[in-house]
Amino acid sequence: MITINNELKAYTPMFLGTTQHSLRLSLEILIMVGMKLNDEIVETYNVIVSAIELGHLPNIGSEIAIDEITGSELSGFKANIRQSDAKIQNTVSTELENLIDLKNVGRYQLLKGQKDVTQELNVPALTNNNLILMRQLLEVTQSELAKKIGVSERTVWGIENGTQKISDKFVDKLLVAYPELAESIEVQFDWVSLTFPDLTSKQVIADVLLLQENLFLERPTSQNFYTREMAFAGEKNIYIQDFAPVQNPETQAVDQKFGTTLYLTGKGTRLFEKALLEQSMNWHDLFAKARLYRGHLTRLDIAINDKWGLLNMNDLVKAVQEKRFWSKSKSYAVHGNVDDGWTVDFGQSPFVIRAYDKHKEQANKGYDTDVKTRVELELHQDKAEYVLDEWLNNDKKLVDITFDILYSYLWFTNGKIEDHQLKSDTVRDEIEATVEPMPAWSLLTALGKKMKFVREPKKQSVERIEKWVLQSVVPSLAVLKKTGHWHEIIEAINTAELSAEQEKLVMATNKNAITRASKQLNINFEKPTKKYNEDDKRGKGA
Repeated sequence: MITINNELKAYTPMFLGTTQHSLRLSLEILIMVGMKLNDEIVETYNVIVSAIELGHLPNIGSEIAIDEITGSELSGFKANIRQSDAKIQNTVSTELENLIDLKNVGRYQLLKGQKDVTQELNVPALTNNNLILMRQLLEVTQSELAKKIGVSERTVWGIENGTQKISDKFVDKLLVAYPELAESIEVQFDWVSLTFPDLTSKQVIADVLLLQENLFLERPTSQNFYTREMAFAGEKNIYIQDFAPVQNPETQAVDQKFGTTLYLTGKGTRLFEKALLEQSMNWHDLFAKARLYRGHLTRLDIAINDKWGLLNMNDLVKAVQEKRFWSKSKSYAVHGNVDDGWTVDFGQSPFVIRAYDKHKEQANKGYDTDVKTRVELELHQDKAEYVLDEWLNNDKKLVDITFDILYSYLWFTNGKIEDHQLKSDTVRDEIEATVEPMPAWSLLTALGKKMKFVREPKKQSVERIEKWVLQSVVPSLAVLKKTGHWHEIIEAINTAELSAEQEKLVMATNKNAITRASKQLNINFEKPTKKYNEDDKRGKGA
């Protein structure tokens, strides 16, 4: 039973979702509640509840302890949580957070209730086998390698035979001598979502992003319970969703609900990195600024780009099929094929590790890339915030955090993992100490910390449209031209009316500077795009 505006209803409230993916930094949260009657949802309400009373987000489709809803569509609805249930829920939540319970499930080790992503595991140093693999990939002998980096052949021989350890100085010399090795692995952001509970989309554009508002298209939306969307260049690359103002027909007063979410997709992150460049900022600066406005991450994708071809997706898929891997997640899935490229997912939201054939994926779309294989960390909610805390508050490098997480959660082996090894209290240590690792994966995790976290700013373009026209439309245009219809085509082009989305795309493409902070800035994007090292505190080029 539930009371709705003082009327008792025989409904069972069901949790259907929220616009906020975390209770962090919010005292109130907007959720969708369905009213269940005879196994059917007969009504739905978007209601504001106390985050403190709620305790933690229920699972979608589960009952929620709401006993009263008041309000209207115009002013919004509020709900009260039954106190007895709320106390029980908070107690359970606290117990789960404090619980660290190791269990072996098949070939997986689950760590329940642990908040930290890396669990104090650090990526190991390079080993002798790693050096052997690198030398083989570089196609050089021990003597040639020693001469190139300026060490004795005996040093290289000693390292490869396990009688001498690899020093940081040795690795630095190696990366200087072979720049292709130093640039073989890069880390960059591939998706960023930030929620600001106290701002509107226009405030985010003006105060946080400092982008020119006239480059955004304002349009209605029903996605994620929001009612308004601001889309940069009219596209879904950089867009912000919030609530459109509502006017009270009786009082003419304008009611503005607050709360908005910024989305930067894969392409959107590259476009926004141009805005960062214009302002002499980097991602670190942006996230620090976002927190000043109580912004918090709801999703963060970190991409590890293997441009060397170190990882072979066929080998990874075979290892998965033969169970030659260890993972903290019991969930995994393999998609694709040899021709179109493989994708392997480990885990489920709020944390997924994904490996896939980036080169084939782009080729299937008609694009080219120098990235062979990509490994992505897709982090949601508190997992994403954990990375940000480590980066902003503990002064760790993002590359170090990224590879610590990867090493902590996933490991591939060359040898078979025996059943008795899975029953150990320290499964990970047991496997790593007794089973030969997959050389390529071991090298990726060990070498990764020496790589750079880069920004690769891109200018807004119509490349996608141009490619489609050249491939699909030009042949037909050639026929019309040769048959005497070219004049009609030119006239149609000159008189065509563009949609609002197309008008914004033209405007953003023709703009050199997209931020308010740097309207006079002149950046020549006709030159080959330069990459910028995020660890450069000045935000300038590496």
